[in-house]
Amino acid sequence: MNVNIPVIMNTHSTSIAPKARAQALAPGRALLAVENVSVRFGSIVALDGVSFDVQAGQVTGLIGPNGAGKTTLFNCLSRLYVWQSGDIFFNGRSLRPIATHRIAGMGIGRTFQNLALFESMSVLENVKVGGHSVTSTGFFANSLRLPAVRREERVLTERACQLIEFLELASVAHLPAGQLPFGTRKRIELARALMGRPQLLLLDEPAAGLNHEEVDALGGLIRSICKGLGVTVLLVEHHMGLVMGVSDAVVALNFGRRLAAGTPQEVQRHPDVIAAYLGGAQ
Repeated sequence: MNVNIPVIMNTHSTSIAPKARAQALAPGRALLAVENVSVRFGSIVALDGVSFDVQAGQVTGLIGPNGAGKTTLFNCLSRLYVWQSGDIFFNGRSLRPIATHRIAGMGIGRTFQNLALFESMSVLENVKVGGHSVTSTGFFANSLRLPAVRREERVLTERACQLIEFLELASVAHLPAGQLPFGTRKRIELARALMGRPQLLLLDEPAAGLNHEEVDALGGLIRSICKGLGVTVLLVEHHMGLVMGVSDAVVALNFGRRLAAGTPQEVQRHPDVIAAYLGGAQ
């Protein structure tokens, strides 16, 4: 897959790579730091003092059996859930006071387990929806179709076309998304998430429902997004072959607690991880 993306013009940057943020990472500081995070729903403990870091420029896999707390953690990162103790830092800034609708603008993008595309809209239109977090014109300017709005619309269209080309969707760009195969719609959702130029991309079970060939292609695509576009990736996935093949680091959860963290090889060999997946003494 070709990852040499042509430079395009936009109102904030000259690249589809992640936009620069006001605060640069200090040397050695993680892009994302989860520190002793606990989440409880009544008497149910979904996360219990979970801590780990995600380094910039890497793919980090988050694994664990069903009910381990992976999606709960993703929902905390997206500010859909509130954690009771601990904190989460992105670019050195706590996410606790950040409103849910501000998360994308901070540089965090996400895909979900269940697709939520606008089925009657074209692929191009669906992808452009993801650019809302990088637009600057408001309701008044849009209602009057001022020149700034038209310029911004051209920028979004150009960016969307570049991502469509990158994700090999050009042949279906003007077709309704609802008519396309499941694997293709997964790539549309991925393009939409990349429209906001995220620094950190959260992928929630992207291989679910894909066949073997599609999973292999997805692995190459994730590496291309990370290494070619410079987007850090945090991946929740049950497909162990995919996780171990694309990840630079892996974190394993079980019953809301961290079992292990390290390289894919280290985590695979960890006795607690083996016991969680295959059964045995905890």
